[in-house]
Amino acid sequence: MINAMTDLYTQAAEAIQSAKHIYITAGAGMGVDSGLPDFRGDEGFWRAYPALRGYPFEEMANPKWFIKDPTRAWGFYGHRLNLYRATSPHEGFAVLRKWADAKDHFVFTSNVDGAFQKAGFESSKINECHGSLHHVQYVDPHLGQEIWSAEDVFVDVDMEKVRAVGDLPRRDGHLLRPNILMFGDWNWLAGRSAHQEDRNEAWLNEINPEEMVVIEMGAGTAIPTVRSQGNRWERHGATLIRINPRESHGSSATISIPCGAKEALLAIDALIH
Repeated sequence: MINAMTDLYTQAAEAIQSAKHIYITAGAGMGVDSGLPDFRGDEGFWRAYPALRGYPFEEMANPKWFIKDPTRAWGFYGHRLNLYRATSPHEGFAVLRKWADAKDHFVFTSNVDGAFQKAGFESSKINECHGSLHHVQYVDPHLGQEIWSAEDVFVDVDMEKVRAVGDLPRRDGHLLRPNILMFGDWNWLAGRSAHQEDRNEAWLNEINPEEMVVIEMGAGTAIPTVRSQGNRWERHGATLIRINPRESHGSSATISIPCGAKEALLAIDALIH
């Protein structure tokens, strides 16, 4: 097993060194090594939020709570906002940035935690396809289509109950919500993410896929938004490095590395440098 992993790391290192472009794609598993909760399965979600036992993640990540029970909604998302602000990206992010600084690159992520920005990646080179918890909008989009930074949004949370305490985030007296795509969400304002997607697609259209390596991390098959990017560009000739402890499988050409992102990135970097 050790020799097999070394061979995979070597293949990945060679692909990264020879590539002209790096497409970094990341799903929810990318943040686990930073200490963020693993919401895989209901039990994983309920370990992180015992007070929400009986409510699956898909049920809580729903905009209806901002109307039905806003203190519960902001209890859940307020805690996540506070957690993301307090979390430092793991060492793997620094490795990726080092590689990216030496190559033409772009980042595609379904994560809403802002970790790539915190790790020093340029905002203009990041596509957050599900939005960002660091931005807010009106709960009722008919009040306005604006999207604001959440830098002045602070939420106190009673974690025993997962409920917000005190004033809820408002603007001009109207309740705000995170500018992220939730389940069953018809009120998400996608303008910010749409501009990111336009820049992302413009970059992809300008390069030769055969000169690109896709480094995919922590992206599962349940919601294949991130995974589809790697599959798409592998079919167009890019080299796909898929890092995932549970679902690293791919085509016969995929460099499938069955471990966590941090472990793999550090091991690959040791071979490059």
